[in-house]
Amino acid sequence: MSTSSRFAVAVHILTLLEMSEGEPVTSEYVAGSVNTHPAVVRRLLGMLAKAGITTSQLGAGGGALLAKAAADVTLLDVFRAVEEGDVFAMHHGRPSPACPVGRQIQGVLEVTTDAAQRALEEQLAARTVADILADVRVRESAECSSAA
Repeated sequence: MSTSSRFAVAVHILTLLEMSEGEPVTSEYVAGSVNTHPAVVRRLLGMLAKAGITTSQLGAGGGALLAKAAADVTLLDVFRAVEEGDVFAMHHGRPSPACPVGRQIQGVLEVTTDAAQRALEEQLAARTVADILADVRVRESAECSSAA
């Protein structure tokens, strides 16, 4: 089973946009930072724009911009913009009703996975893109200081 990296890449993109201080950022530049293809960046920017988080400036010198203040964009906003469905999925097929585990497992698991989903959402709602950039700057400063 694999998990999606859309959330991590979207937060990366938004952090770069915030760091640009209102200057448009091209998908090619972002793709270089993320180490992915610009088409991946453009697809995610489209999802973020649909959610009202980013906008774009066309023409020479154009690129992506934040549509609102980074302090107003929670990580939960980002998660909901780029990820689909719940974090935890139940069986693809219906378990056997002839088996006591098969009859009960989904209901039992939903209690735990629903609580875990709520906890995740609470954590993501408590952090913003501005917080992420601040943390990046602290780590970068510490790394540069230790390298000197």
